[in-house]
Amino acid sequence: MNKQELVSAVAESAGISKQQANQAIDGCLDAISGSLQNGQEVRLTGFGTFGVTARAATTGRNPRTGAPIKIPASKRPTFRAGKKLKDQVNG
Repeated sequence: MNKQELVSAVAESAGISKQQANQAIDGCLDAISGSLQNGQEVRLTGFGTFGVTARAATTGRNPRTGAPIKIPASKRPTFRAGKKLKDQVNG
């Protein structure tokens, strides 16, 4: 499912226009992204938890030359599925 299919499904489910559904989805994604940028967790009960984890700086190797390269520290978004979502997926 891509974003447009999601917009259509939300519009049909909520009985609103596609434009309103698109605005609602964009607002939801912006709110989640903003919270993650501020280092906050976003918990959606029954669905899952969005969070941020820190990755330490490491040393890797260039696959062509074998020379060591520095991989800088970074943050990455994570998602842990909630029990209800896991149960729905597993039938």
